[in-house]
Amino acid sequence: MGYYLTKLILSAALIVLVSEISKRYATVGGLLASLPLVSFLAMIWLYIDTHDVTKVSALSWSIFWLVIPSLTFFIALPLLLKKLPFALSMALATIIMVGCYSLMMLGLRKMGVNV
Repeated sequence: MGYYLTKLILSAALIVLVSEISKRYATVGGLLASLPLVSFLAMIWLYIDTHDVTKVSALSWSIFWLVIPSLTFFIALPLLLKKLPFALSMALATIIMVGCYSLMMLGLRKMGVNV
């Protein structure tokens, strides 16, 4: 139970840290948020839990392919925020991103790439 609590606290602390820094320094917050810190933690936790480098490798490849469609969120959101309220912009940017994830998954399957 202590291990899971440690994972939870460290993971949550990362999110709080980025949001607090972003209040004062948007660029530094953006830099920290853009780093694959969550991916690092996920790979570390996965390895500690399984000691299976094949699973860690598969996770790394999946992250690589799925980062591409996630970028559409960061393109769509600022454009939408120019004309729409925050909540609607977030929702639409998320829908666009999910659509791009779906297209990417279909494209990868057609190319024979398993994620």
